[in-house]
Amino acid sequence: MIQINTSVPEMLCDGILTVVEPRRKRFGMHWSLRLLSVAIVATLAAPAVCRGADDQAILPVQEEIWALPLVHPTIAYVARPIGNGPFPLAVMNHGVSLDARERSFFPLVEFRDAALWFARRGYLVVAPMGAGYGAAALDVPERGLYSVFYSRIGNCDNPNFRDAGLAVAHFDEWIIDYMTEQKLAKPDSAIVIGQSAGGWAAIALSSENPPSVKAIITFAAGRGGRVGGKPNNNCAPDRLVEAAGAFGRTARVPMLWFYIENDTYFGPDLSKRMHQTYTDAGGSAEYHLMPPFGAEGHFFIDSPDAIPQWSPLVTQFLDKHR
Repeated sequence: MIQINTSVPEMLCDGILTVVEPRRKRFGMHWSLRLLSVAIVATLAAPAVCRGADDQAILPVQEEIWALPLVHPTIAYVARPIGNGPFPLAVMNHGVSLDARERSFFPLVEFRDAALWFARRGYLVVAPMGAGYGAAALDVPERGLYSVFYSRIGNCDNPNFRDAGLAVAHFDEWIIDYMTEQKLAKPDSAIVIGQSAGGWAAIALSSENPPSVKAIITFAAGRGGRVGGKPNNNCAPDRLVEAAGAFGRTARVPMLWFYIENDTYFGPDLSKRMHQTYTDAGGSAEYHLMPPFGAEGHFFIDSPDAIPQWSPLVTQFLDKHR
């Protein structure tokens, strides 16, 4: 166990960052799996009353790393309000890398500031490390080491966008079920947030209409972007639009879609086609095209500077779908 006390710069409220030991009794049987051999828990001690720019109460939160004993065990970054809960749940899906070496160095959390924004508004945020990332990306068949990677789409001449999305969507459902069974999350309270391939998985999840999910939010969602490293060169754009329509035919979960004008993975023309096809098929999705952001809009959610742009729209959307 490591215990650290340190101060941090003023964020939304004045606070102190403290690393403390979590309570074993609350988390029961998954304690031994949860933090492996080292537990690092960051607690932001904030004033009792604090309000953000959206005039919503901001709660003191703590950050943790958990190991979740799912069907396929995984490590997850967790941010949550201080206290025992249960809390409404927010599952956050990261993007994808098709390069095994890149996956081995993939950050535990790409969108920490966004995760903290949701946690400070009362959500138990769980951002899983996808299958085949970190140490699990090691793939050396000649030594008997095989990586399990859910998100391959196959060749561009016949990509399987549908199943790649559903594979990660089922991962989300395992997390929601587990957190609810452990009484850490309020039943039927979940929202799912995804970026890039993680957003595509969230769109796939909408087609399953899980009763535990009340709303879904995506940022720059899609698959097959920048083939060969070339901007605006999608693997099979017509097939991607077709797959979006197939998901929309059965989807009834309310969605909020964000795209960015200077996204070179899924540009405005492609994202508008995807949205039109999805909603024409019966899906419910509110679409927002945000102005250019930085050098590459695809990574919009990763930046704390983007929060003032998307947070008012997210607040309105979640207020509408409580």
